[in-house]
Amino acid sequence: MLSIRFLRIGRKHQPSYKVVVIDKKRACQSGKFIERLGFYNPLTKEKAIDKERTLYRLSKGAQPSDTAHNFLIKEGVIEGKKIAVHSKKQKEKQEEKKEIDKKEDGGKEVEKKEESKETGTTKVEKKVEKKVEKKVEEEKEENKKEVEEKKEETVKEDISKEEVIGVDKKK
Repeated sequence: MLSIRFLRIGRKHQPSYKVVVIDKKRACQSGKFIERLGFYNPLTKEKAIDKERTLYRLSKGAQPSDTAHNFLIKEGVIEGKKIAVHSKKQKEKQEEKKEIDKKEDGGKEVEKKEESKETGTTKVEKKVEKKVEKKVEEEKEENKKEVEEKKEETVKEDISKEEVIGVDKKK
């Protein structure tokens, strides 16, 4: 199967990329690509792509990598939604969150993500939603109590003011 992806060229700290068609199982660094479709230089923001050849390769079954797919959408070669490409740091953060969840559950494994047919949410997401709803309800109750206390205080102050005013009128 053929793949459309980037081949890094250039010196250290000066990246530049060729957009190439290559066998999916072959490493890009081998330099044995089938066809060069364009290039991209992230430092100078230069980019060029041969739209006709790219569309031809896509019609013959070549699959773009996630980054190449986003690049082709940005250049207007193909239409569609971009694919989320996560960096290593984001993946590490996700793994850390999973570990924290395991610790909070008392060492038990986090339940497998089984999506419900109606909502499309997982069990873990449902638990989080329930916790958030409980906190919101508790905050609402606390706010109601504070409002009631303030009303009582203002009523007491009004009564005491009326008594003081009433005493002044009698004199």
